[in-house]
Amino acid sequence: MTPAAPRMEPLPIAEWAEEERDLLRGNMARADRYLTGAADAPPVPSILGLFARHPRVGAPWLAFSGTLLDDGTLDPRDRELLILRVGRRTGCRYQWAQHVGMARAAGLAPEQIAALREGAGAGTWSERDRDILRAADQLVDGHTIDDALWERLAGRFDERQLLELLFVVGGYVCLAMVLNSVGLEPASRPAQ
Repeated sequence: MTPAAPRMEPLPIAEWAEEERDLLRGNMARADRYLTGAADAPPVPSILGLFARHPRVGAPWLAFSGTLLDDGTLDPRDRELLILRVGRRTGCRYQWAQHVGMARAAGLAPEQIAALREGAGAGTWSERDRDILRAADQLVDGHTIDDALWERLAGRFDERQLLELLFVVGGYVCLAMVLNSVGLEPASRPAQ
């Protein structure tokens, strides 16, 4: 359950020291664009303001998640399917809001995104998609994947992709626990 009011606000950008700015530089390819100073630079997502409160933890986390998002071996559609299912299962509104657009860009249709409420039982999924969703659900529920599902996944993914699937689900479950516990809301942005 997410707290009624935020327990921790993102650090306002005006309060970021060089250490906090270094949090972004080089740790996540897509995050570097926030510090360009260009007029068309996107606003800094509030999660980065949250990580700026503890750069020694935030920077390695960004490097890890940046690898999954920017340099991963999983197809982006598969990755976003996993992330959105984790967001739905954990009730993480921030995670859901941040990744719906990425999921659309990766090829998930709006009706498929809506079907994530039902998971693998919805009629919109291919058998491959169902196995991906089952993997997310089994990992969230029991922290492992059963032998039958593992065998099917191993027939579809190589070893790196299998490990990445595990890290995507595990990493985003961990992140959901943090975001839900501090009450980070999707619409909040660090103050400029």
